[in-house]
Amino acid sequence: MQGILSFTFVLVTFAIADIIAIKTKSIVSSMFTCSVVFIIGFWLGIPQTLFSDSSLYVIGAMLITSLLVHMGTMISLKQLKAQWKTVLIASGAVVGIAALVLLIGPMLMGQNESLVAAPVISGGVIAALKMQESMMASGVSNAEALAVFATVLMVMEGFVGYPVASFMLRKEAKRIKKELDAGTYVPEEVKEEAETKRLIPAPKEEIDSENFYLAKTAIVALLATLAAAGLEKLTGVNIIDKNIMSLLFGIIAHELGFLESGILVKGNALGLGMAALMTVVFASLANATPDVLLEILPAIIISQILGVLGYVIFSLIVGKLLKVSPYLSIAIGSTANYGFPGTYVISKEVSKVIGETEEEKEIILDAILPKMLVGGFVTVSIASVFLASIVAAFI
Repeated sequence: MQGILSFTFVLVTFAIADIIAIKTKSIVSSMFTCSVVFIIGFWLGIPQTLFSDSSLYVIGAMLITSLLVHMGTMISLKQLKAQWKTVLIASGAVVGIAALVLLIGPMLMGQNESLVAAPVISGGVIAALKMQESMMASGVSNAEALAVFATVLMVMEGFVGYPVASFMLRKEAKRIKKELDAGTYVPEEVKEEAETKRLIPAPKEEIDSENFYLAKTAIVALLATLAAAGLEKLTGVNIIDKNIMSLLFGIIAHELGFLESGILVKGNALGLGMAALMTVVFASLANATPDVLLEILPAIIISQILGVLGYVIFSLIVGKLLKVSPYLSIAIGSTANYGFPGTYVISKEVSKVIGETEEEKEIILDAILPKMLVGGFVTVSIASVFLASIVAAFI
């Protein structure tokens, strides 16, 4: 397929999917729409080389570490410290998903399916990519079907997670509203902290350019990749792979002041970078024949059920110990199924529906939004990536 035609087809599909997601308020995720379009397209005769023909696949594969560095710059250690209860509940949710999927899953759907499912249900794109890569490199007989399984499982998560989060947040919002009506509501105290001083000062305006930001991101990604390779050579074991190392190096570089928050946004590269990354995720759909989809359907259903049970049970336990509302605890755990922007969209919608006045809407939003955002960061951006690296070692 001609390069420019493939490139245009992929980007137009992404654009239509975004419009549908906006119009349905993320109930129909953009990833779901893209998956449907690409699967049907391949069935109708679109070349399976679509993504490589567009040249986006090569770019996406190369930018994975840089995008993880960017994600690291979006994580505020100060915010994580302030929301330590949320961090523990979200971490507990991922532990719960892993426990049920890895312990019960093999008896119901097979060992390899369970190993793929646990990290993917706990997170998003990066976890799915890691499991696809691990399965394809493992040499197992059904590696291609397992790669498709990872992609389909990822795009279906939102259809389970969104209703759970919406229901629980509505319960929590009604609880807050009831306390507001009774005059007994006490807002959580937020401590104001002084702005963190960076060891490395911000660049001067004359060298403040897109290429400057891109170069700094590439340097950190390179150092992270070299550090991961060096550690593996030293120990003989892939203790921390390059993806985890890139995320950690991004956090450290941001805390030191070397990288600005949202570095790829400043470099005007995030949009194309994410589009390219998504082609890497969707590439396995070229093998998603009707027979393969029917084969993996039972595992998809079992994985989702075990995942929900896992984060509900463990979120409730941790929340109970920390004296956090059970409704809010489950909602925080459910962020493993979708992350940002779903965490923002659902919180905003619930506050608008339950609050009767602008003041009430603002109070409810302030009570739930920070916790949902941090929960999403912990499950999708941190814990699931670590879990994927650990599980990959057993494949």
